[in-house]
Amino acid sequence: MPMATVNGISINYQVRGDAKRGTDSPRSAPLVLLVMGTGSPGRVWELYQVPALLAAGYRVCTFDNRGIAPSDECADGITQADMVADTAALIEFLDEGPVLIAGTSFGARIAQELALTRPELIRRAVLMGAHARVDAFQATLSAGERDLDELGIVLPPRYQSALTAALNMSPATMADQDTALEWLDLFEFSDHTLTPGLRAQRRMNYIFDRVEDYRAITVPCLSVAFADDRMIPPFLSREVAEIIPDAQYAEIPDAGHFGYLERPDAINELMIEFFRADESTAEQRPI
Repeated sequence: MPMATVNGISINYQVRGDAKRGTDSPRSAPLVLLVMGTGSPGRVWELYQVPALLAAGYRVCTFDNRGIAPSDECADGITQADMVADTAALIEFLDEGPVLIAGTSFGARIAQELALTRPELIRRAVLMGAHARVDAFQATLSAGERDLDELGIVLPPRYQSALTAALNMSPATMADQDTALEWLDLFEFSDHTLTPGLRAQRRMNYIFDRVEDYRAITVPCLSVAFADDRMIPPFLSREVAEIIPDAQYAEIPDAGHFGYLERPDAINELMIEFFRADESTAEQRPI
C-alpha cells in the first residue's frame, strides 16, 4: 500500500478500482471510503466489502487509522479529533471529495463527525454500529481495558478468544459448533500483541454525548444496527437515525458487533442500495 503524508502523519492507504493506481476500473466511478474501528487494520474490509463494492462498479479506498502500523502509531496519544482530521485530510489528499463513506463502530463515529463538520467532503454515509453517546456498559468496558493495559495484564489466548467471541459475535453464529470453532480458532491464533499504537487507541477518551449536535447533520445517512450487538446495542444506532434529519435505519438479524463479517451479504446489499440512491439523486439535480 502507498503512504500519504496527511495531517502531519503518515497514513497507509490503498485505492482499488482505479486504472491510474494500478487497477482496471475507470476513475470516473464513485469512490467509497471505508473506515475501520478501534484496533483493526483497514485490510479487514478486503474480506467481503471491497469485493462487493468493486463488483458493483465502485472504486474503494481502505486505510489504516493512526495507531495501526504501518500508519504512524502516535504512541504519545490519540484523540477522536485527530482521527477525524486524518480522514478529512486523506480525502483532500486523494482529491476525491465528496466521497461515499462507510464506517463501523469507532469508524462510524469518524464518519458521523465528518458528516457534521466537513459535509462538503461526504456525499452519503453508512454508519454501522452508530452511536451518538455511550452507555454504562461501554464506558465500563473501555475503562476496564485501560486498567488491563496499565497493569500489564495479558489474557491467555484461549480465554481472549472466548471473550472476543462473546462480545462480538451473535449467539446464532456461535450456536453452530463448526462455525463457532472456526471463529474461536481464528481469534485464538490472531496476533494479540498490544503495540504502542493499539495502546494509544485504547487510551482515547471514549466518553462522549453528541445527541444534540448530530441534529445538525445534513448529509444523507443510513444507520445500520446489528441485532445481537453487545458492544453497541441497536437502541443506540436507532437513536442516531432518529436524531439525524431524514436518516434511514436498518437492523440486521443474527449479527453481532462483527456483523459485517458474520452477515456480509446483508450489509453489502444495504450499503450498495443506499449508495446507488445517490446516483439517482444526482441524475435529477439541475445542471
